[in-house]
Amino acid sequence: MNKENNSRRGFLKKSIIIPPLFIVPRHVLGGKGFTSPSDKLNIAAVGVRKWGMGSNNLHQCRNENIVALCDVDFNQSKPTFDKYPKAKVYKDYRVMLDKQKDIDAVIVATPDHNHAVITMKAIKMSKHVYCQKPLTHTVYEAREITKAAKKYNVQTQMGNQGRSSDEIRKLKEWIDDDAIGPVRELYAWTDRPIGGNAWDTFAVKAKSKEKPPIPEGLDWDLWLGPAQYRDYHPDYHPLSWRAWLDFGTGSMGDMGCHIFNAMYRGLGLTVPKKVRSQTAVPNEHNWTSNERVEFEFPGTPFTDGDLKVFWSSGGERAPRELSSLVPDGVKYRYGCLLKGENGVLLLRHGSSPMVLPEKKFAGIGPAKLESFGHHNAFIDAILGGDRSRLLSPVDFAAPMTESILLGNVAMQHTPGWLEWDAKKAQVTNDDAANENIRRTYRAGWKIMGA
Repeated sequence: MNKENNSRRGFLKKSIIIPPLFIVPRHVLGGKGFTSPSDKLNIAAVGVRKWGMGSNNLHQCRNENIVALCDVDFNQSKPTFDKYPKAKVYKDYRVMLDKQKDIDAVIVATPDHNHAVITMKAIKMSKHVYCQKPLTHTVYEAREITKAAKKYNVQTQMGNQGRSSDEIRKLKEWIDDDAIGPVRELYAWTDRPIGGNAWDTFAVKAKSKEKPPIPEGLDWDLWLGPAQYRDYHPDYHPLSWRAWLDFGTGSMGDMGCHIFNAMYRGLGLTVPKKVRSQTAVPNEHNWTSNERVEFEFPGTPFTDGDLKVFWSSGGERAPRELSSLVPDGVKYRYGCLLKGENGVLLLRHGSSPMVLPEKKFAGIGPAKLESFGHHNAFIDAILGGDRSRLLSPVDFAAPMTESILLGNVAMQHTPGWLEWDAKKAQVTNDDAANENIRRTYRAGWKIMGA
């Protein structure tokens, strides 16, 4: 490595701890639109299947140096490899991180069960990490990643990009302006899962005696990672892994980190006091396709006491008693509805928020938006820019992920309330539920503590 690159590595490490006042952000250098070649990050990505989020994340970072790509399935990822011909290609992220020393930041976009082991290794090597949602597969992992990120003082961002959207900024401003008064209840929903009710039949297929051959180019052992070994089946990879307890986190893990953005950004929530589920997993293998979970969060200055949050998936829409408030023709496949003392805020994922009823709030002014992309914020924070724009770092992302994963814990246990002691990170009224706060890693795979 030459002196110039050595010097640059030193700058990147120091920029983590030097106050931003003394660093010139990259968007200032050379005027608007100019990026100095020496001011680019060296980015690696793990999980880069065509049409996957890893490929999308790379596209958002395409103006940086894409130096390494890693995927366990070379057939699925070949189009991405071809798009970045200068990047070195790997199947095992451990080999990539140990061998290639020029990496500044890592994008993690694998199935959920591998998020934590990859993120932890990168953080412990002082790499900055952009990890897809949910941040981890278990509550324990979320806690350990939080400690590691603080210890190694790296920049992190979870891939719930809606948190940086104009829609969430607008909703936050309206809540701050007391547009609907104190919030009393919140409803969040999605029409997912992808694949619908077929989720609940996958286990029957996979438990059959059929053993399809592993596709050429796929390293099945690496795909499994920390999950317990099982034979390959196309019901797991490439698209159906979200349905499985061992690999995915269900519809709540898939969409919850997007849809919960509104209540976390707008209301300043942390983790729930208790959680219960009205639905259960259908068997020992799969998440249900029809989730109904209720949370109770400690109150904040924006709520009317403790806040009740109702989550549903599988086609459920906003509560029927509130449907009369929604204008004709407004479609809302997934979103959230904040019910306040004086009105309602409706946010459809990816669309502008609405204050309802419309006639009552016709005079409400537009929000003062400050657009700054989710990926841009991550890159800029690493290079010493305004870190206040980094809206989903681990210290935010981990508590929200924890809340969502507690909903999954509830679906695996009794329909009664599970009481959560956030300080001790344990369920206080059901010892069996604590078994799902963490998992048993396959031999040779584990998440090392911070």
